[in-house]
Amino acid sequence: MKELLQYTFFQHALAGSLLAGIICGLMGTYIVSRRRMFIVGGMAHASMGGVGICALLGFPPLWGAAATALLTGLAVEKLRTRREVREDSAIAMLWAFGMSIGVLCCFMAPGFLPNLAGYLFGNILLINETDLWLLGLLCAISLIVFCRFTPQIIACAFDREFARSQRLPVGLIDYGMTALTALTIVACLRVTGMVMILSLLSVPQMTANLFTRNFHSMAIWSVILATGSCLGGLMVSYYYNVPSGATIILLSIIIYLLLRTIKAVAFCFNRR
Repeated sequence: MKELLQYTFFQHALAGSLLAGIICGLMGTYIVSRRRMFIVGGMAHASMGGVGICALLGFPPLWGAAATALLTGLAVEKLRTRREVREDSAIAMLWAFGMSIGVLCCFMAPGFLPNLAGYLFGNILLINETDLWLLGLLCAISLIVFCRFTPQIIACAFDREFARSQRLPVGLIDYGMTALTALTIVACLRVTGMVMILSLLSVPQMTANLFTRNFHSMAIWSVILATGSCLGGLMVSYYYNVPSGATIILLSIIIYLLLRTIKAVAFCFNRR
């Protein structure tokens, strides 16, 4: 382990794992509580369009991913409030539109975007200083938002009518959390990629939900579980030379299944 810490790329990967675990644990708790996983999936896959367009025009692909994910989330929010189009239909359309535009632009881009697989499936060992600054800034913002506005977030997540009766800016909170979700997706592309980021924002929360229904406790345990999955997946992917994104997600699912089995067995013994 000491030998690994001498390498700069591994130091970056380790720091990225810790920051990504905190961000995904916090944001995933809100997303799962609001039952917005399908929206997040649409935002993540639609971001492929921004990656492809920026690759074709010669701009940093992450800029396009951030803009596309944000615009997709805001568009879904707008359509949902105006009730002009069914939410699931709008998400499916934007999801397919973003992916198709992204694939076409990547195909036409010079060199066909050689690191395309990294955006799709992630490679935590390729995290650089710019990625760490983005993760660190987003982690700080997420911690400030959740520490300062948790009661308001909980009210909007579980009882929107009560939140409106308390004169809370429900719409502003929705748009703000959507923007934060979009940035989370983009910041964690190096970790799991746009294809599997959905799992890192949901599986740790499902695991935490096995043992608690409290929002605060669920957020804390989600952070611990997401961070543990990222760190464990990093070590396994390095030592066995396997894809890091898939390893992280597989490990988080194994933890969920193991703890669910333990809970079921304990429940059976307690009934005797």
